Amino acid sequence: MKKSILLLFITLTLLSCNNRKVTTTHPSESQDDPIFLFSYFKDNGDGLHLAYSTDGLKWEALNNDSVYLKPQLGKDKLMRDPSIAQGSDGTFHIVWTTGWWDQGIGYASSRDLKTWSEQKNIPVMQNHPSTRNAWAPELFYDKNEGVFYIIWASTVPEEFSELPGQDKKKRLNHRQFYVTTRDFETFSETKVHYDPGFLVIDGAILQSDSLYYYFIKNEDADPAEKNIRWVANNKPYDFPLTVSDPITGDYWAEGPSPIQIGEYVYVYFDKYKENNYGAVRSKDMENWEDISELITFPKGAKHGTAFKVTKEIFNNLKQ
Repeated sequence: MKKSILLLFITLTLLSCNNRKVTTTHPSESQDDPIFLFSYFKDNGDGLHLAYSTDGLKWEALNNDSVYLKPQLGKDKLMRDPSIAQGSDGTFHIVWTTGWWDQGIGYASSRDLKTWSEQKNIPVMQNHPSTRNAWAPELFYDKNEGVFYIIWASTVPEEFSELPGQDKKKRLNHRQFYVTTRDFETFSETKVHYDPGFLVIDGAILQSDSLYYYFIKNEDADPAEKNIRWVANNKPYDFPLTVSDPITGDYWAEGPSPIQIGEYVYVYFDKYKENNYGAVRSKDMENWEDISELITFPKGAKHGTAFKVTKEIFNNLKQ
């Protein structure tokens, strides 16, 4: 899509929302100078690791890069793609990929990111028996509505047709699916979240005032895309099917994780072919600066999520 058209859409969306501002105070934003945390895994999915940063550029591993939560669920008992979000009551919730070919996703909760609840499987695709996988769940908390969105990618061959860009050998035709919940006990019906006509995985939402920015990976393999794009809407679903040009460079990128730090929107991503992390940032969502050479992450970090915490939470983690 032409950039001018995309900007026009955003402008019209803002006008339709009467420039409504979000005024809800989130627990992790209640103190000045919050600490930024990053959840990630290593190897094939060993468990939850945490890194911290004060500036969004230098990320250092916590607890000697050891595991805060070991996976116990799924056929493979893995923890890949850990995504953490905090609710209005201060509780942290985590979802993750439990295995390569599972139909559910893992879930646990914590008040301090150290002591975690019993792990449980959320059978998100139980009503779609031909589902091959449930990959890279992303947890998003809508502060306006007090609702959590769990968004992930699945291939469901008996219900969804093949896509032109899919890998002819693996035959994965990913769409994005989602459920909503307020308490992680009851969940909405599983629905398609995004189906733009190409293979799409790794969707992550950033809420800014009245807009929701959706960052996704174009997963087309033939010809290869493997880049990060975005689209905006005034609600966290029903996103337009026409997306931006790639905001990442001439490398393969996945697992976008957006966060607002100061005047910039940062989007971190896994440069998985190069076994390191990259990032871009923007002040206006139009002009993106690749800052991959400016950031540092713990060695071996893979596909994670950036989020804010209070100094109290951080100091307790360090102890």
